[in-house]
Amino acid sequence: MPKLKSKSSVKKRFSFTGGGKLKRNHAGKRHFMRRRPKRFIRGTRRAAAVASADEKMVKRLLAGGG
Repeated sequence: MPKLKSKSSVKKRFSFTGGGKLKRNHAGKRHFMRRRPKRFIRGTRRAAAVASADEKMVKRLLAGGG
């Protein structure tokens, strides 16, 4: 049986930290920034950790299997 491919879109959106946790970027930074509060813009700069409820699913998509 051939190897299973991992999802390309997931590879681009998520990455692992040194400790093995998953990192993600914040949503809502592409356009309409003028109407967003400055506090929101600052808060979305840094990467965030993936929620523990979603971690299993994202890891499975990265590993390329089910």
